[in-house]
Amino acid sequence: MRRLQFIEIHEQPWFPSSIRDEITDALQFGFNLFNAYAPVVPLLQSALESTNSRTVVDLCSGGGGPWLELCRTLQSPKERGDAPALQILLTDKYPNPGAVQNVRRASANHISFYPGPVDAMNVPRELKGFRTMFTSFHHFSPAGARAILEDAVNAGDGIGIFEITRRTPLTIGLMLAWALMLVVCTPWIRPFRWSRLLWTYLVPLIPLALVFDGVVSCLRTYRTQELREIVEKLTPGGYRWEMGEISTGKVPITYLIGYSQASS
Repeated sequence: MRRLQFIEIHEQPWFPSSIRDEITDALQFGFNLFNAYAPVVPLLQSALESTNSRTVVDLCSGGGGPWLELCRTLQSPKERGDAPALQILLTDKYPNPGAVQNVRRASANHISFYPGPVDAMNVPRELKGFRTMFTSFHHFSPAGARAILEDAVNAGDGIGIFEITRRTPLTIGLMLAWALMLVVCTPWIRPFRWSRLLWTYLVPLIPLALVFDGVVSCLRTYRTQELREIVEKLTPGGYRWEMGEISTGKVPITYLIGYSQASS
């Protein structure tokens, strides 16, 4: 199945920001419900330890992504001695402040939020830390994906890419089921909003966007070999790159991790 560089509706500049926030709230609900990225914890823990990073700068965070559960796991007994607690900074090109404030409170302030828009291809240099992207790298063309990695290398920051979407009929089917599940669970998504019910059940813009964008996400996702080809075109920066798939027994998670060998 060939990769398609197509648009996702909710990430377009013309898409209403209030409904975009409703969609990211729904996606956040799904991340929290299934804890889908739990299998990446050992990889992420190893990368943080190899780079001596106690700060994570998450790019394209939406409503917070999987960080509420990941933060709790990474803050566990793995903390050694008097090492400072891990701090996670969420960023996005289209910030959803309401959602991330809820995540911040639930994390006991281990998660914070950068209020301004952040372009993953040109991250402000004051945002130092190990960069992460969850279910968002596929949004970018090969040139844009390479620019994201180049920007991390130029800043001397490590980066971890994690994608649960894949270009397979099974994953596309699961994405459709997941989107429909989110529609059924809409009344339980918090904070409760009447507008969410309006745009889900009376004028079904949210479910249509979830289904369409879920399928497109799968069709845009890079495979391991394609990630390798992107990395090979990067300016040499003394970085170590690891890529592959984690088999979880459900849907494999594709990952790409890079960091300076000088920091390891």
